[in-house]
Amino acid sequence: MKRVGIIGGGQLAWMMGDAAKKLGVELIIQTPHKDDPAVSIAQETVFAAVDDAVATGILAQKCDIITFENEFVDLDALSLLENQGVCFRPRLAALAPLLDKYHQRCYLQNLGLPVPKFFALEQPEDRSKIEYLGFPVVLKARRHGYDGQGTYVIQDLATLLKIVNQSQTAFLVEEFIPFTKELAIIAARSVNGEILTYPVVETQQEQQVCRRVIAPAEITAEQEAEIRAIAHTLLNSLQAVGIFGIELFLTGNGKILVNEIAPRTHNSGHFSLDACEVSQFEQHLRAVCGLPLVNPILHCSGAVMVNLLGYQNSHSDYQNQRQQLGEIPHSHLHWYGKSESRIGRKLGHITVLLEQPNQDAVNTLIQTIESIWYTHS
Repeated sequence: MKRVGIIGGGQLAWMMGDAAKKLGVELIIQTPHKDDPAVSIAQETVFAAVDDAVATGILAQKCDIITFENEFVDLDALSLLENQGVCFRPRLAALAPLLDKYHQRCYLQNLGLPVPKFFALEQPEDRSKIEYLGFPVVLKARRHGYDGQGTYVIQDLATLLKIVNQSQTAFLVEEFIPFTKELAIIAARSVNGEILTYPVVETQQEQQVCRRVIAPAEITAEQEAEIRAIAHTLLNSLQAVGIFGIELFLTGNGKILVNEIAPRTHNSGHFSLDACEVSQFEQHLRAVCGLPLVNPILHCSGAVMVNLLGYQNSHSDYQNQRQQLGEIPHSHLHWYGKSESRIGRKLGHITVLLEQPNQDAVNTLIQTIESIWYTHS
């Protein structure tokens, strides 16, 4: 029986629980809080911050392979463990170009992949680069941005300088893309180099946080082929093992641009739990454990996934709304069991399988779900 260590104990690790049971894999979690979702499905837990490499050394003694639920780790410290023979999947060299968003942009550009115009903001007073891009621009923290944190759409220089001067972090500036759709693809690569991709999906963000995912995305066959080719180029270049999430923009003239890469399971792939032959969580475990990958085709016409985000600070379990959501036909509700609700926090998600997907039906369904959830009862 394989024993897999996971750095991070949130809902992404928690959703690996059922897949681990199915595959006969034991999960050992490194996470700082005893009430984190994945603690309930772990065979054992190392309670420590995810960037605590000493704790990861303890984790390594308890398992065969270590993988990642999030990328907020200390690569330099972990590399000492890797040099001692600890098996990380994906390998640390696959994470290294991605963790700093400026380095990630440079890596993608050097691969010849299409990205927005960008530069590292090293001297805020260097106005010529900013004026070259033209406002609005997007300002991103180079490290530790997640769920919209550290990402700003900036309308003028004064606002940009205010944010930069109030922060102790390094920033990336990139052109604002007036996209027609935001897209994403989940791709898996095995230890043998086999790559399988999930259907391209449309993601809908509000305040830089994913609110909804529609599978499959309404795009042309050529656009889908281009996105799949981007996934193959990236994962082969990194020699990655495991699941990667790739976020993209579709512009008004049909151009595809890569937005960001997540070297782990990803919110845009949650629909796969209920709509695909294999979930992204099972596929990830298959990949890191050296098991055969499974073709992740849809077993329905389509699906809509809606994140259930906190809209207040409370300790409610929202039983009334959850019951109403569960009564929607063909719905699958996933509640993460978090003890506290905060504004914007991901508390769960609901996926509804579609029989005959069309835009009107999708819009009506989303409206129904969100009118139930955001009742503030």
